Amino acid sequence: MFIQNAWYAGAWAHELTKDGVLPRKILSKSLLFFRTSSGEVTALRDRCSHRFAPLSAGRREGDCIRCMYHGLVFDKDGKCVEEPGRKGVSPNTSVPAYPTVERHKLVWVWMGDADKADLDLIPDCHHHVDPSWRSIPRYAHFKANYLLVLDNLLDFSHLSFVHEKTLGGSKSIAEIRPKVEKTEKGVQLTRWYLNEPAFAPYLRGYERFDGAIDRWNIYHLSTLSNHFSMSAGSAPAGTGAPDGTLHPQTMQFHSHQVITPEDENGTHYFWTYGHNFALDDARFTEALAERISAGFKEDRTMIEAQRAVIEESEGEDIEMAFILADNGLALGRRLIDERLAEESKTTAAHMEPAE
Repeated sequence: MFIQNAWYAGAWAHELTKDGVLPRKILSKSLLFFRTSSGEVTALRDRCSHRFAPLSAGRREGDCIRCMYHGLVFDKDGKCVEEPGRKGVSPNTSVPAYPTVERHKLVWVWMGDADKADLDLIPDCHHHVDPSWRSIPRYAHFKANYLLVLDNLLDFSHLSFVHEKTLGGSKSIAEIRPKVEKTEKGVQLTRWYLNEPAFAPYLRGYERFDGAIDRWNIYHLSTLSNHFSMSAGSAPAGTGAPDGTLHPQTMQFHSHQVITPEDENGTHYFWTYGHNFALDDARFTEALAERISAGFKEDRTMIEAQRAVIEESEGEDIEMAFILADNGLALGRRLIDERLAEESKTTAAHMEPAE
């Protein structure tokens, strides 16, 4: 089950060219994204209304899509505007169109009730366009359920082991208990690693200062759009970072990671890892993205292996053990379940026959 009434990241803006199309499955529904001649982005169900051939196997004709099975043509709103051999078109030939918004370099799509598509619910990813920050948009695909990916993000103790030589580099990450808080939109975790002897491996070679380090990860997950927003950094130890005082040589980062369910067994992963120093050093921006990407590939390897074992264990009378590090992910799962239950209850109420 998926939360329907939410904005999901469907694509990076640069993935949609003026003349191309982008097929992508979201919440188990195949969609077709494309950009019109005016630059507007649209998303249609990737399914011709006639014989259910995929529109992605069709042809762009201006701002329309022609199905290349029997030739029906659909405009950007999904309306059938041409039926070969007939003046006008047959009834019930339109295809569903979904609300889409392009903001902060991402294309967002609303999969639920269009009347509830509130623009204020689109996650804030302004760092993508803020001139004070530099980042490179990246995408990854995981062959696993999105909940396993969210579990991974809500338990950074794994950095000490999965990412020992990339993003982690310190056993203290697993040993320090984070502060876990419920927020209006989801869950926030705060982790401080004080007086660390060395930088994380992904920053080696780009250090801005010598000596011990105060390092942090403060991250928030919105359980509505699966938007993970993280502030991270490394400051000279003892210079006041935990109290909000940042030394001039502090290395600050902000990561946006948006987790979109493809279906029950696949996940789209849109992410950036921005920095607010060395803004003119394009080589550092690229190197940072590559090193973070290497870490996320480690996550993917572990999560996909985990998925295989979970599938093998189906039908057995056994549950996963709960450990102290699970507090964050357990809260995240509970909040998602509550949203699903509430949405299901609302949907059922609307389906009840009138008296």
